[in-house]
Amino acid sequence: MELGRVVGQVVSTVRDLGLPNLTFLLVDIVDAKGNVTFPNQVAADTIGAGEGEVVLLVRGSSARLILEGKRPLDLSVIGIVDQISSGKEAIYQK
Repeated sequence: MELGRVVGQVVSTVRDLGLPNLTFLLVDIVDAKGNVTFPNQVAADTIGAGEGEVVLLVRGSSARLILEGKRPLDLSVIGIVDQISSGKEAIYQK
């Protein structure tokens, strides 16, 4: 799993027939402190994450498991992060 921050939305009205009507988000991959490590990734979202939120992401075959059948997905949002802490210190708080 990876952490990401939602920075926008990607709209694609013409798409592969294997993809249902999904929302696609533009996310930056971030470290626990919010520093961008890999910008501008497109992730499928089935949980309703919004711009500015920190999310949990999965890649590859794990990303495809959020939908039934074989789908051409490589990055999917699987959770919205409420808090990140290390020891007693809260690194991120929603």
